[in-house]
Amino acid sequence: MARSKMHTTLVETDTAARADVRRPSLIREAGYSYFPIALIARLPFAMMVVGILTLVVSARGSLALGGATSAMTGLGTALVGPLLGAAADRFGQRRVLLITGTANSAMLATLAWLAFAPVPDAALLAVAFVIGATMPQVAPLSRSRLVGIIGRAYPKQRRTPVVNAAMAYESAADEIVFVFGPVIVGLLATTLSPAAPVIGAAALGLVFVSAFALHPTAQTVTAPAGVARPEQAPARELVSPRVLAPVAGALGMGLFFGAMLTSLTAFMAERGVPEQAGLVYGAMGIGSAALALGVALFPARFTLRARWLTFASILVAGTVALPFVGSVGAIAICLLVIGVGIGPTLVTQYSLAAAFSPRGRSATVMTMLGSAVVVGQSAASAVTGVVADTAGAGMALIAPLLAASVVLGAGIWNAFASRH
Repeated sequence: MARSKMHTTLVETDTAARADVRRPSLIREAGYSYFPIALIARLPFAMMVVGILTLVVSARGSLALGGATSAMTGLGTALVGPLLGAAADRFGQRRVLLITGTANSAMLATLAWLAFAPVPDAALLAVAFVIGATMPQVAPLSRSRLVGIIGRAYPKQRRTPVVNAAMAYESAADEIVFVFGPVIVGLLATTLSPAAPVIGAAALGLVFVSAFALHPTAQTVTAPAGVARPEQAPARELVSPRVLAPVAGALGMGLFFGAMLTSLTAFMAERGVPEQAGLVYGAMGIGSAALALGVALFPARFTLRARWLTFASILVAGTVALPFVGSVGAIAICLLVIGVGIGPTLVTQYSLAAAFSPRGRSATVMTMLGSAVVVGQSAASAVTGVVADTAGAGMALIAPLLAASVVLGAGIWNAFASRH
């Protein structure tokens, strides 16, 4: 009897093990190297605007020129980024990523040299535009790949929760690199030279964007020969309020990132250490990263609409005190509070975008959000730089409050739009 029970147990264990082997795993399907490569490949994207701002301010001594140069990067991304997405759909991700990644690294290295060369400011602005235009769209293309893998490897009834989990991870990964990218910029600028962050971004892009392009998952988004592409929803659905509200929220987050970093740079410049702005900026990352990754633990009754309103309110509350701080320690405490609101808000915006994306256009919507962040960051850097140069850091520190108000306003718009 005991032997029979043991035999039955062994058979059941073996059957469970075989079932577990057959059960798809997103990590296993994508490959164990995919997620580290995709994460690091998007890091230059987060370092560029901050690194360019730090480089130009240090090399040319003008915060206004630094902001304008960063703004040109955002303009290039806004005008050309969607075209790169369309090219990836037509010619495949691999070819587009290899070309843009190589060109982007070359332009970054060129800017690092020109910043200290006896050339007119217009040359820096022109190169910055090309840097933005060739910026590899790693994050939206990664989302597209994961959706393709899930559609191929998972049964239909299991796809929705796995897609939701993948989008939550992607949003958290974006948020992490956008918070910690400036920290890396600050470390490199402080320990090496103001040009080091831009050169570092060029090197990272050349190695890891190329690795991302050559990864086997690049083939998951290419339809096999003779197979028609899935039907897409009409383009007019991209301008529905349910889609545009998260885009407006992402724009607000970009405005906040640019305004906060530029005003913080001015604050630190008044104390003689502008290159350390990225290090202090990293105080936001503590609560931000933790809560971004913990969003999946929130109960379902804490809806996406309520999350946006709650954490955007925390973001606004944290920025109210900024114009009145007088020490590095005090501004670091404000940034800790602000970080609590940033991570969950950004993750929620991407989750809503995934939920409301028109049929067959999720990659387009994700690119819209990513471009909105960069455009907002660049525009706010330019405007805040002018304010800081003319009125000082105290006045510039009002800009993050205005940007946070945009995020909250977009959340209120979303609360009404998503009900219909």
